[in-house]
Amino acid sequence: MKKVLIVGAGKGGSALLKMFHETKLMDVVAIVDRNDDAPGIKAARDMGIQTSNHWKDVLTNDIDVIVEVTGDDEVFATLRKASAVHTVVIPGDIAYIMAQLVEEKEQLIATLKTATTKHDLIFNSTHDGMIVIDERGLVTHMNPSAEKMIGKKRKEVIGSYILHVIPTSGLPRVLHTREVELNQELLLENGKKMITTRIPLIDENGKLFGAFAVFKDITEVVHLAEEVTNLKEIRTMLEAIIHSSEEAISVVDEYGNGILINPAYTKLTGLSEEEVIGKPATADISEGESMHMKVLKTRRPVRGVRMKVGPKKRDVVVNVAPIIVDGVLKGSVGVIHDVSEIEQLTSELQRARQIIRTLEAKYSFDDIVGTSEEMMLAIEQAKLAAKTPATILLRGESGTGKELFAHAIHNASDRKYHKFVRVNCAAISESLLESELFGYEEGAFSGARRGGKKGLFEEANNGSIFLDEIGELSANMQAKLLRVLQEKEIVRVGGTKSIPINVRVIAATNVHLEKAIAEGTFREDLYYRLNRMPIYIPPLRARKQDIPALCERLIQKLNQDYGRNVEGITDDALAYLLSYDWPGNVRELENVLGRAMIFMKYTEVIIERKHISLLHKPKEQEHLSSPESSRVHQPLAVLVEQYEAKVIASVLQSCQGNKTAAAKKLGISIRNLYYKLEKYGLDKKSMQ
Repeated sequence: MKKVLIVGAGKGGSALLKMFHETKLMDVVAIVDRNDDAPGIKAARDMGIQTSNHWKDVLTNDIDVIVEVTGDDEVFATLRKASAVHTVVIPGDIAYIMAQLVEEKEQLIATLKTATTKHDLIFNSTHDGMIVIDERGLVTHMNPSAEKMIGKKRKEVIGSYILHVIPTSGLPRVLHTREVELNQELLLENGKKMITTRIPLIDENGKLFGAFAVFKDITEVVHLAEEVTNLKEIRTMLEAIIHSSEEAISVVDEYGNGILINPAYTKLTGLSEEEVIGKPATADISEGESMHMKVLKTRRPVRGVRMKVGPKKRDVVVNVAPIIVDGVLKGSVGVIHDVSEIEQLTSELQRARQIIRTLEAKYSFDDIVGTSEEMMLAIEQAKLAAKTPATILLRGESGTGKELFAHAIHNASDRKYHKFVRVNCAAISESLLESELFGYEEGAFSGARRGGKKGLFEEANNGSIFLDEIGELSANMQAKLLRVLQEKEIVRVGGTKSIPINVRVIAATNVHLEKAIAEGTFREDLYYRLNRMPIYIPPLRARKQDIPALCERLIQKLNQDYGRNVEGITDDALAYLLSYDWPGNVRELENVLGRAMIFMKYTEVIIERKHISLLHKPKEQEHLSSPESSRVHQPLAVLVEQYEAKVIASVLQSCQGNKTAAAKKLGISIRNLYYKLEKYGLDKKSMQ
């Protein structure tokens, strides 16, 4: 548990102390305030927590977090300078928001656990056999009723291929066809005859993640329907069996009049014996043809017919077989299955998966690895930006993690329970991009869907939309995007009506937008709309101290992807990685580690120097080549940035550090100059 020092024991500090103490989120080691009568001081004494009139008396190196609640910027700055390197100093309002978010997360998880318990209760208490498989055909769930019917224990079955458990199962076929199979006959190895319904499990994105089977044991009923030889002699036994069955059963005579129903039939249809016995077989049908009459006419059984029965129009599937004694037709017997229960359970399972997907954000700020000053600055800016509705522009080279930041910003905002739509502006042709972003009306162009189609901006309403490669937009699309940002409304292709939207735009680019403006390929007014909250994500070569932690995280991820058990990397291999400039950034690092793991033997669990192959020579080998040769092999973007940094530094020095004069001399805005100074680290050098 993190150790916390609270500086300021007024109303805010007292509230934070109470929250930390009650939720056990952090261990408050001390609280400081000049006023001995401050409410936080009194509360801390009652809790047995150390108090002091000055933070110097209680500040130690083992404190992880300092929460400054005085609101005094000077105190905040002093605490940051005086605290240890690993100690995080945060304002009190941010700490309060973070604590509230954690508390809300715990409440949501508790709600999810309750919902999961209810679903497990439904799954395990039903008398129907149920089996669930994943997309590979491996059994993931099986209820107790299925254990009894199949004759195999759950622990023996889970993780096995379905055809090894039930050789006659049709679930692999359902995985292939993605089609529902209703009330199919299934014969098990133990001789039991089943009626089963198989349903593919498909999420809202159309992705198949498994299949689900529900089956009922109809062995006794089918034997009675097909093999009975004297209905009158065994009527008493038949009635006892039918009445004890949990399957809804009805029997009619050779004229089609009802002669027998069981309690399960009454429960399902809502019809009593007085309403069925002696009445025509059509008495219980709300919609559909009487299968009893069809069987009596054709003398052939029918199976898996959908219809609605009873006053409540229950949706059912029926199987009906003729009763023939010594070649003489004596009537027919029908077994009725309620499909609404299966559909309801499937809906509940899908709903549970939606809740899980909502609570489990794909990426958050915890997934961003980096302790370097440059990366911490980017993360701090992104966290602040997440709390505002402002448009955000993520800048950085390819492979630095701009999309990761976009996910984290969305999931840290108040829009996290709404959609997060991702669009790669460079991957969609200009002719399709407008209709994809803004949608289209019916008849807008040939091939348009009937009724039109919502665009991605409408899909992301109340959520966030991530526009990657924004610098690749055409001039026409730039103008349309500018209107969306200004008016907060869109017009579908082929339409005239404006549709208001509430969408947070997160844009990203690795293009030098200022240069693009100068060249006339990017609109200056759109640039200022997008650049309201710019966040520069540093390249990997500028934060090499993060490489060890990145390697550890990436090895864990690749172990899961490749099914390996690699434990780490040697110091020699790590030093080799640190000597490289990483033009492809984190994406290239992941590729290098993944390639190393692929070529490792399965008995090897540590990545060594011999396993690593780089596309370019690391710095340790640069002395073997001439300086000019090394420069030629560097990416053009790197050379341009190096030259730009030298020019800015030279002009700034000639202006004796006057940034306004330097910006004027360079022909750029003062805001743009500050961005470049921060990007190249020149601001810190000029202050030294």
